[in-house]
Order: sequence, then structure tokens, then C-alpha cells
Amino acid sequence: MKKITTLFLFLALLVTSVAFGQEENAEDKPVRIVGVAVTGEGEEPVPYATAALVNPEDGTTIAGAVADGDGRFFIAGFGLGTYNLQLSFMGFEPRMVRDIQVKSLKGEINLGKIRMEDEGVALEEVTVQGQRDLIEERVDRTIYKAENDNTTAGGDATDVLRRVPMLSVDFEGNVSMRGSSNILVLIDNRPSAIAASSITDALRQIPAEEIKAVEVITSPSARFDAEGTSGVINIVTKKNNLTGMTLNVGSGVGLRGSDLRVNGSARTKKLGFSIGGFGRAGYNILGRFENEQLITNPDGSMSRVVQQADTRSNRLFGRYNFGVDYDINQYNFLTAAVNFGIRNSKNYQDDFLTENFSGESLVRSQLRETDVIDDSNTVDVSVNYTKTYEKKGKEFSILTLYSRNTRENSFTNILFEDDFETINSRLRNDNPSRNEEFTAQLDFVNPLGKDGKSILEYGAKNILRRAFSDFAYFQAQGADGEFVENENPNFNNDLTYDQNVSAAYASYTFSLLKNYTLKTGLRYEYTMINADFRDETEADIPSYGTLVPSINASRKLKNGNMIKAAYNRRISRPSLRFINPNIDASNPSQISQGNPLLDPELTDNYEMGYSTFIKGTVLNFTAFYRNTTGSIQAVRTIQDDDIIFTTFENIGREQAIGTNVFANVTVGSKLSFNGGFDLYYAILENGLSDPLLAAQNEGWVISGRMFGNYTLPKNWQVQLFTFARGRRVELQGLSGGFAVYGLSLNKQFQEKRGSIGFGAENFLSKEFVIRNELNTPTIMQTSTSALRNMNFKINFSYRIGKLSMEDRPRRRRKSVNNDDLKEGGGGQEGINQN
Repeated sequence: MKKITTLFLFLALLVTSVAFGQEENAEDKPVRIVGVAVTGEGEEPVPYATAALVNPEDGTTIAGAVADGDGRFFIAGFGLGTYNLQLSFMGFEPRMVRDIQVKSLKGEINLGKIRMEDEGVALEEVTVQGQRDLIEERVDRTIYKAENDNTTAGGDATDVLRRVPMLSVDFEGNVSMRGSSNILVLIDNRPSAIAASSITDALRQIPAEEIKAVEVITSPSARFDAEGTSGVINIVTKKNNLTGMTLNVGSGVGLRGSDLRVNGSARTKKLGFSIGGFGRAGYNILGRFENEQLITNPDGSMSRVVQQADTRSNRLFGRYNFGVDYDINQYNFLTAAVNFGIRNSKNYQDDFLTENFSGESLVRSQLRETDVIDDSNTVDVSVNYTKTYEKKGKEFSILTLYSRNTRENSFTNILFEDDFETINSRLRNDNPSRNEEFTAQLDFVNPLGKDGKSILEYGAKNILRRAFSDFAYFQAQGADGEFVENENPNFNNDLTYDQNVSAAYASYTFSLLKNYTLKTGLRYEYTMINADFRDETEADIPSYGTLVPSINASRKLKNGNMIKAAYNRRISRPSLRFINPNIDASNPSQISQGNPLLDPELTDNYEMGYSTFIKGTVLNFTAFYRNTTGSIQAVRTIQDDDIIFTTFENIGREQAIGTNVFANVTVGSKLSFNGGFDLYYAILENGLSDPLLAAQNEGWVISGRMFGNYTLPKNWQVQLFTFARGRRVELQGLSGGFAVYGLSLNKQFQEKRGSIGFGAENFLSKEFVIRNELNTPTIMQTSTSALRNMNFKINFSYRIGKLSMEDRPRRRRKSVNNDDLKEGGGGQEGINQN
């Protein structure tokens, strides 16, 4: 503890010194340009508008800044000369202020209020010169503007999240924030049963072209549910307040996968509709699997198991949505949406050979074939009402959401005779499941004071969940024998799991002194759980209440930059992946089972951050410390026949101390780079005294990403992307690192109505290899997974129809946020979560 506390203090001091070091450097060249971005009518502020100081001769960007919430901006870091200033923000015409004379390196040039007009022409006729900013910093979140990044064309949300600061996406598509996979993923500010059942699969179902932005909230306020150890990721899809009709059609064809997407919208003055569909197929996905486990028996003898197999998989994902919104009048709005999701995944292990050794002697060899089927369908229905008031910012909302997910998960193991040709027996596991959820939420926002900058938020929420899992094992002899059901309740049972979460919260935001902003909040959640089995066994799970405080503070510095600090407490209830009692024995040498009696985790998060803009470069520095008690950890023991059995217990403590650095660099008007790295030190321990079960591990984990974009003549663009993650520290071993990369060439045509692209991914290597290690006093295991992921693709998209801006009241879209389940589960796939 002393080691990690010292390290956090060092990182926090480093971030602070960098921030104030920048301020001292600004004093060396005190000249700066200031101004306020306002609307053309009413002169209301345009918050977070982008201000760029450019060379009038070649258009290159010299310096720039992002306006604050009041539209004010400060630009520093330039020399003597004549410049132009360009202001831009989505929904407004770019505004150029020309011939700004800088004759001295001291003083202040105040441009006053600069009026920006709403766009009044069709979107396809608007051309914005130069590279748009990809990263936006706010007090409580970092926003990645995915719509300004063309490198993900033809991909899905997984490809987008690999480019987002502070996030890591592993080789299988699992997302983590600062080393923790315990995060909440929202879609348009609301949870989805698609994401609840499997975040990885949900991301694969969302096409990259539908994503407008990704918000990373590392310190959620009291308005958010108390779940999510690392924070919240909100994927914002493209919406508009336009009139007219439009239809976008796109497709991609590649060596490993293809996709087809259609999205359309129509709007009159008060009524709007949207409809969309996306399908993606994965095929020709080949690989291999190897595993070696060395086991120390109670008598001191050694047993060894060696496994290998060829793998192949086919996948089909689909997501379809229909939405409608209606403006009742100036202050009352209704929105409704229906989303459908389907997934079909089939995975095969061919020539699955298992060899058992005693010492150096081969005891037996077994050959199998394993087929795993994982199919599901999901529906989400939401109806939301929002009322605004004449007082700016005052708002009341009623939000509802119903979700249902039905899933069929099964595997079949075929065991061959010693001749490796004749079928000896077949083993099948069926695990159908169903999850339902209903949520109702009330929120009220009330600005206080004459200026409305102090904001009081409060509300209440209730989530009702029911999950049902039916599991059974069947055995058959030979190739044609009938399957006979296993009557043992450990292998043939069902679980009904009811959960009721009631919550209330209050949050207050206010200004302190001159440049400080403070946001404090308190949330209370009460959870009731009931779990029953078909054999009349009832799990005794007591109800519990949780008090969750949060505080966010920020300070505006002299040159418009910002330094932030935050603390919050989070709760992580075990998701159904952790509690599912179905025994997963698809690999007979490594079986796993969930634990319905798990308690929640509690995590305290601390962080400090600083962001700045220096001559065309956006820099962000963050230091953080995370402490989790009651951590849900895997416990591995040895059963008969050298089988490794895995379950889960609340016996762990996790600590992580680290930093994140991100940079966005613009070189002229055609070339841009952005990238960064995440570095943290992890300490994990399970706190057990039994030397056979006690485990402790610690070490550094690093990951990084970089991509660049270069604009060629005639609307051609070249993009390069790479992401790498080093090995990850786990309680009883290490998870191997990996790297992915891609190169693409895209061209826009027909006044940017259409685009065509050519891309290559991972084209320098035949396959990726990931090696994992497990070490306990009685187990030493090394497993290797290899995947042939070289891919070449062609992307095409085209837009028909026309949309134009209309005079409609601007408002926030609100929806339900459910964030109260711990993700993951060590591969336990038998039941969904909500």
C-alpha cells in the first residue's frame, strides 16, 4: 500500500507540475487573442466552438483553442505577424475573422463577440477546410468525435473504440478502461440488452459510420448508476434536427468479413422518423489452439496435460432500429424507439487432441471435435417524455425502458476411439436463457441564481430484472445413439434470478472563487435479490444498501487550459456471467461454473487531469488511483483426472495506479496524427491464508495507439492505424499482449455524396499469437491462441436525398442509463446479463 500510494502522489504531482509549468511558459510570451463565440440572433454563447489561428498565405494552423461553456476562448503560443481566425462548430457556418495584426509579444488582443450563423444550406454543400478536431475535453469527460475520423469506414464500434483515449480493446474485442474491464457501455445515453448480454457482441453490431462520438466518463456523477469501476462509455450515434428525407446505403466486402448497412430519416416540422439496419458476416476465420498444464499432485508426483486443435468460426450479426420523436409544443417532447438485435456465432475445434502424461510416460490420448453454438435475439423498447421551461436549462423528464434477450448457448463434444476415426460417444450441453428488464426513471434539472451557472439535479430510479437459465447435459453412445439426459442436479437444473434496484440521487454544480467549478453528488441504492433453483434449493442472498458519494472539481488556467480532480465510489454487482451455475465443460480439462452467492464489489477512484493546446497540438495528461475491495476473483482448484476447475469468490483486492497521455497533432491543413499510451501498475491479491489457494501478483501494464491521416488532391485520403497492448497482469498469471494495424485509401465523389475505399489489415503477418500463463502452487499452465487475421477489404457508401436545417428548439435527448453490473466472467458464457 505504501508503494502504490507513493507512486500515485508522484504522478499527481507530475500532472500538476506539467499544468502549472505550462502556465509559467505562457508568461514568457503573454500576448494572447481572446474572444467570445455567440449566436447571430440573441447572442447566446456557442459552447465548445473551435478557434483556429491560421496563416492567411497557406492556410496552415498556427495555434488554436476550444471555447469553454460560455463560448470564451483564449489563444496563445504565436509570434508577430498577420493572421486569420476561423471559428467552427457543428450546426453553424464557419466564421472567419481576417487580418489580425500582432505587433507586440505582450498584451491582449480582444476580438469581442464573434457572431456565428446557423447553417442554412444542404449538408452536402458545406465544405470545411482542414482537419477537424477529434478530441474535446470537458469538465467530467473526454469526447472522441468519431464522425471526423474516416479510418474506420467499413468497420464497427470495436474499431472506433480502439482509437479512443484511455480505452483498450483486446484481440477478442473486450473493452477495458485504464486496465479494468468493469465498465458500463451505453448507446445514446441508455443501456441496451444487446450490450448487457455481451458488450463485445454489441460493439460488433454497431457500424462505425453510425457513430457520431464516444464519450469517456472516468468519474461519473451521482446521476449515473453506481456501477462501473472504471467509469462509463457512451456511444453517441448520428442524429439530427433536420427537415427532409435522406437515405444512406453502404457496403464492405473483405477476405474475412462483409457488411451491408442502410440508414434513413424523414422529418417534418414536428414529427421525425428514423430507420436503420446493419448486418455483418464473419467467415474464413481460422486459427489454432495449444495448451499445456503441469499439475502437482498431493503425493508430490507430477501430471502433465498437452492439448492442441485447429479452430474455425463463422459469425453473423444484425441490428435494426426504428425511432420516432414528436414535438408536442415548444416545451414538451416525446421520443420512442424500438431496437432489434440478432447474433449467430458458431465456433469449431477440429482434431482436438488431448494427451495425459504421468512423469514422462504417456497415459492416454483422446481425440475430439467440439462445436459451440451461441445464438441470441434482443429487443429494446423505450418511451421518454421531456418537459423544458422558459428558464434556460430547467428540465423534467420521465424515462422508461423495456428489454428482453433470449439466448441459446450449447456445445457438443464428439469423442473418438483409439483409432481416431470411430466415434465413441457424444456429450451435449444445452443452456437456453431469457433475461427481462423494466426501468422507470425521473430526472429534474434546475439552474439556480441569476446567471444559471449553479445547477441542482435530483431524481429517482427503479430497475426490475428477471433472468432465467435452464441447463442440462446429455450423453449418447456411438455415432447414432440416442442422447440420454443426465439427472444429476449439478448438471440438470434451472435458475430464476430476480433483482430489484431502487435508487435516489442529488447533485449540485456551482462556481467557486473565480476560476473553480465544483460538482458534488450523493446517491443511495438499495438492492433486493431472490434466487431459486428447480430442485427447490433457494440461495440465501441478503438485501443491501449502498451510499455512493462523488465530487468533481476543475480550475480554468490563464491561457484557457484546464486542470481537473475527481473522487467517486462505485459498486459492481456480479453480472449473470459470474453467477450462472451451468458447468461449462466444452474443454474437459478446464471446466468452469458461476457462483450465485457472490456479493458486489466496492471501488474508490481518484484522478487528476490536465489538458492544453500548444501550436496545433492538443495534449492531455491524467493520473489515477483505483482501490477495489471485495473483488470478484477466479479461484482455481484441481479435480480428478487432472481437471482445472474455476469458480468465483469475493476474496480479492485490486489496486491500480497509472497515467494516460494523449496527443492530437495537426501539421498544416492536410496532415494530422493522434495517439497516446496508457501505463499503470497493478497489484492483485486474494487475501487467503491457505498456501494452496493464496495468490498475489503485481506488475506494469502498457498499451498505446497511433493513427494518421493525410489528404491528397481530388478528395483522396490515406489513413494509417496501429494499436498495441502489452501483457496484462492477472491474479494468477499473465494475459499475453498483441498488436493490430491497418492502412486504407479512400476517395469521396459526387460532391461527397459517395465514397469508396480500399484497405488492408494486419497484412505483414500470417497470424497473431497470444500466450497466457497461469501460476499457482499446484498449477503451471501455458496456453496459446493463434488467429489468422490478415484482411483486405473494399468499402462503398452513397447518400441520396437532402436535409436542411430547420428552426426547432434545441434540447438534450434523454434516456435511461442502467449501469449496475460487473462485466466479464472469465469466459462463462452460459447466461446473459441485463
